[in-house]
Amino acid sequence: MSDQPIRINKFIAQQLSVGRRAADDLILGGKVLLNGARAEPGARVFEGDEVSVNGKKLSSAAPKFLYILMDKPVGYICSRRQQGETPTIFSILPQKYQHLKPVGRLDKDSSGLLLLTNDGNLAHRLTHPSFVKTKIYEVTLDKPLEPLHHQMIVDFGINLPDGVSKLQLQRLKEGDGHYWQVTMHEGRNRQIRRTFAALGYKVTALRRTHFGTFGLQDLGGKQTAEVK
Repeated sequence: MSDQPIRINKFIAQQLSVGRRAADDLILGGKVLLNGARAEPGARVFEGDEVSVNGKKLSSAAPKFLYILMDKPVGYICSRRQQGETPTIFSILPQKYQHLKPVGRLDKDSSGLLLLTNDGNLAHRLTHPSFVKTKIYEVTLDKPLEPLHHQMIVDFGINLPDGVSKLQLQRLKEGDGHYWQVTMHEGRNRQIRRTFAALGYKVTALRRTHFGTFGLQDLGGKQTAEVK
C-alpha cells in the first residue's frame, strides 16, 4: 500500500474483494483486528500496520484487480450457485475468472453486458444508489407501445410497489413501436419488465448494451474480454 493512510473498510474491501458494506459488517462484528486490537469503524490503516480478519492476516501489498466484460446469453443466471436446471454464468466463464463477482446482475431471460471484478470499490460505485450510473438496454415488447403510455413512462413515471419508475425511451425502428432503447439511472430488480407490465405489456427480449462507461463494443465481438 502507499504511504498515505486508508480507511480500514476500504482496505478490507480491496483485500477481500467485497463491498464496503460487507467490510463494515466485519468491523462492527468484531472480526477485524488492527495491530492486535479490535478495529473501530473509521480507523485508518498506515503503512506497516497489521490487519487481520477472522484471525487471518491480510497482505499490505496492493491487490491486483481484474475487470472482465461478458456478453451474457439468455438462459443463464448471475449466481455462483445453480438454481434447479438453470445454469449459471460461471459454467461458461473461463477458469481464471471464476473468483470474480458480477456487478449489476441480469436475470435469466435477459442478455448483454455484464461486468465481473474483484474490485470491491468499483462494484460499490457502480451499484450504490448514491452514485448515478447510466445503463442502456434494447427492449422488445409484445405489442406496440401506445403514445399515451410512452408519455406516462417518460414524463411522469409509473408507480411500482418500490417507488416511481421513470425511464428514457427512444424508438429503435422508425414507425415500429415494438422496439425501444431504454436508458435508466437506477437498478431496481426487474424494473424495466415491471414498468411495462404495469401498463399491460410483456417484455419479450431485453439486452443491456451499456453500463456506466462500458459498452458491448468493448468486447470486440468476444463473449468475455479483460478491460483496464
